[in-house]
Amino acid sequence: MLQIQCGSYDVVEKTVFLLRVLELDSQLEELRLSLREIYPEHSEEEINSVWSQLLQILDPNHVNHDNRDVEIESIWDSSSVVLITYPDAIYRKDESTLKTLAEFVKNRLSGLSSVIHILPFLPSTSDGGFAVSNHEKIDDTFGDWNDLKNLSNTHKIMADLVLNHVSSSHPWVHQFMKSAEPGLSYIVAPNQTDIWEKVIRPRNSSLFTNINTNKGFKNVWSTFGPDQIDVDWSNPHIFLEFLKLLVRYVNNGAEWIRLDAIAFIWKEPYTTCLHLTPVHLIVKLLNKCLKIIKPTAVLITETNVPEQENLSYLVDGNEANLAYNFTLPPLLLESIYTGQTDLLNNWLSNWNELPNCTSLLNFTSSHDGIGLRALEGIMEDNRIHNLLVESEKRGGLVSHRRMSNGQDQPYELNISWWSAMSNSGPDSTRFQFERFLLSQVFTLSLKGVPAFYLPSILASPNDLDSFRKTGQRRDLNREKFEADKLLDLLKNFDSSASKNISYLNHIVKVRARLRSFHPEMSMKCIVTNISNCVILQRGLDEDRVYVVCNMSDRYLNISLLNELELPALSFKKHLIDNITGSYLNTESFKLNPYQVVWISFTD
Repeated sequence: MLQIQCGSYDVVEKTVFLLRVLELDSQLEELRLSLREIYPEHSEEEINSVWSQLLQILDPNHVNHDNRDVEIESIWDSSSVVLITYPDAIYRKDESTLKTLAEFVKNRLSGLSSVIHILPFLPSTSDGGFAVSNHEKIDDTFGDWNDLKNLSNTHKIMADLVLNHVSSSHPWVHQFMKSAEPGLSYIVAPNQTDIWEKVIRPRNSSLFTNINTNKGFKNVWSTFGPDQIDVDWSNPHIFLEFLKLLVRYVNNGAEWIRLDAIAFIWKEPYTTCLHLTPVHLIVKLLNKCLKIIKPTAVLITETNVPEQENLSYLVDGNEANLAYNFTLPPLLLESIYTGQTDLLNNWLSNWNELPNCTSLLNFTSSHDGIGLRALEGIMEDNRIHNLLVESEKRGGLVSHRRMSNGQDQPYELNISWWSAMSNSGPDSTRFQFERFLLSQVFTLSLKGVPAFYLPSILASPNDLDSFRKTGQRRDLNREKFEADKLLDLLKNFDSSASKNISYLNHIVKVRARLRSFHPEMSMKCIVTNISNCVILQRGLDEDRVYVVCNMSDRYLNISLLNELELPALSFKKHLIDNITGSYLNTESFKLNPYQVVWISFTD
């Protein structure tokens, strides 16, 4: 123990301060070295200039050094739940939608929203906010920065950093069309278009969009469509531009930062232009900058790609904290449709171990479709085909991406999760509620941080009206709700939305008190011969909980202690389901169709 003589406290405080300053100086030097590594072709003078500007943006002297050492529990714990919502998902006439959302969440969803992912709230021209036309302000319809900051007083806020592209109406694009800076240097416009055959596409639209400039027509890169023009990350000043936005987000209450479509940002001829080395270096640098200004911040990558590629942003331990678990939604959906659990159990049995302070964001539904690329190497083509057919029976559509050979391949399912849970037979509602609850409780059971999508919780069916108006397939799953009509609906306790909210609030409260559901607590899949069942062990020793899921429309008899090869415990322990509070027969108990139980051993 450090012994401090009387009168020497000032000396100790000064010593501690100097050590922290030295630590910070070391971190700032790391930023310069990172810039040097990302941009090796730029001169030392330019790198030093960019580094100087970077430091001015970060203004590290404003960091509270006393709060730099944080425990993992301050980042997330078993109570952490993300609510995904558009800023105008709930609206009321003559009221900014962020205020309307804040009121609704406070009164109805406070237990399901320790973190609120507010989808793009900056001015935009298309793609549900992902074609950003202005980085300076919040769209007037949604409110202003104060509305966001007020919401952050009671919830952690997650915001989108749309790094790959801007709207075709963005000032940078207008400057490019006039051959004016900085836009002229910010937009990707290759002179050659025949050296990009290996590029992996997420869409079936043209890779390039021809736009008219004051020097004639030019091809600009448009990964996601003609209204979303890619920016040139080989220019280090683009990093500075987005760092300014990152700091603006943090200063206004957003400390969970989602890197949208991060995998696509770096372009090199004769490559796939996907997950290139500079992309990972940029994520590392963003992470360093973010943790300097907000040590408890969380960085999330969003990459709808095969699983190992997705995990590549986590395995180093110095890039992202979370990655979207794109494998979960289609794999779980196929299991619910077929009752087969072989692929699901095999996937769970090979769950990837990740470094400390990293995990997966587990979800079933989001503002996008149900991605299919994560199934590559996991599910055979005939089973993927059957999954598409089952989705289409429930009103779903399929979006495609363009392959290098010119052919189109299924990329995602476009369907609301509530409609996906319906029955394909004459009675569409048969087991719909049970399937939906199974899917959400299963998601809550996995290692990682769970996320709910607001329209799913509110039992939103396929939004055919919006789809007919826009022709955009993703609009099937982006219903907006008039606040007062929604509140009237929730007064009916028998409505699907009301039942969903009530049940999930209960489940999340139970989960919050169980240490075994910490996002980084251990998880083991118990292999059994029961074809319709998944059994997981979360946690260790006295804290362990057994998750038992019936993935079928039949009753299942489960002899849990036999499956765990612990028959002797039947004379020593009782089994209790944490969800219902009920004791279960130690020799055998029955699961209802699509039921999930969370079992602990008690004396």
